[in-house]
Amino acid sequence: MAKRQKRPPVLPKVLAQAGLVLVGGYLVAGLVFNQVQISSKRQELEAVQAQLESQQQQNDELSRVLESGTDLEIIERVARDKLGYAKPNERVFVDVTGK
Repeated sequence: MAKRQKRPPVLPKVLAQAGLVLVGGYLVAGLVFNQVQISSKRQELEAVQAQLESQQQQNDELSRVLESGTDLEIIERVARDKLGYAKPNERVFVDVTGK
């Protein structure tokens, strides 16, 4: 009688292929997730940079105001322009035409 040759088991080969597919899927999902996070962080960085630029402009304006005169002149200018104050017996005319 002829001897039968033993066939190697198929189950370990199928499990190895399934494992490779799972690992590959996990890596692709991780890559996509990381790309989404990178995009989100870039948008956040752009917003913070815009805020920084705005704050720097405001700081430059305040520095220019401080350097433009003495403390009393600055206080008087703010009181007149922002708060609408006037000196005693002073007439203030307001242009209401909007021009």
